[in-house]
Amino acid sequence: MSPRPAPPAVDRAAASRAAVVARQARAAIKHAVASKARTAQDVLDAAWADRQSAEAGLRVRELLTSVPTLGPTRTARVMAQLGIAESKRVGGLGIRQREKLRTYLRIREGGIEPRRLVVLAGPTAVGKGTVSAYIRDHHPDVHLSVSATTRPPRRGEIDGVHYYFVSDAEFDQMVQNHQLLEWATVHNSFRYGTPREPIETALASGKRVMLEIDLQGARQVRESMPDAVLVFLLPPSWEELVRRLIGRGTEDAAEQARRLETAKVELAAQDEFDYRVINSEVGQAAQEVVELTLVPAASA
Repeated sequence: MSPRPAPPAVDRAAASRAAVVARQARAAIKHAVASKARTAQDVLDAAWADRQSAEAGLRVRELLTSVPTLGPTRTARVMAQLGIAESKRVGGLGIRQREKLRTYLRIREGGIEPRRLVVLAGPTAVGKGTVSAYIRDHHPDVHLSVSATTRPPRRGEIDGVHYYFVSDAEFDQMVQNHQLLEWATVHNSFRYGTPREPIETALASGKRVMLEIDLQGARQVRESMPDAVLVFLLPPSWEELVRRLIGRGTEDAAEQARRLETAKVELAAQDEFDYRVINSEVGQAAQEVVELTLVPAASA
């Protein structure tokens, strides 16, 4: 096969000039974002409206490092957690990647450090609900997310306060419409999920937000909001966890045994979390969790 003929000199010169113009355009975009003349979200809108634009040709890495306070090291971590390759350009992102990137930038550019979002998880019967209730009663400045669930309400539970109690069909609709930040089937029975809009609204208004969710949900939140603080609530001992599970009397013996086996697996995941808090005394554990909502993002 004969080699391809070289393009005429005039074409090479034109291509070189075009490349210079494109580089200058991308540099101007990065400068505008760095100087806050434009927001990164504005760049996303322009890129996704026109795949031939200079914004679309900008690498995601270049865009993120232009955002004030986001250096190369943190940008690399954020991109890894968002599942975006180093070489990816803004215009070439898939739908899920676009959604994750926009959510991350919406929170950051709204003037709210994503570290205001704390996710509390832990094994069954460790007392997550009790700690959350204490925070609700004693720290009204912390916004507690209300989960949606397909399980029926227990005695004393109020719809919209403790949970949003929905049907399976309603939950399906929320999943299909991407209205949930995370969701999972818990203990092979009912589904639980975190409505996305109230979380984003609370963060955008400057509130500190805490989610009390299961281990699967915590992992999903970390994927979509990489700067969320993941806190693992631990029992003082295994014996105390067993005592609490049996003592609350909400499950029969077979269900208790199954949940304890699940708890062993959940405890093994504690190293995935940013912080660990031991729930020896509810008030003290709640205070430690609340203090983590105040940790400045620069220390991440």
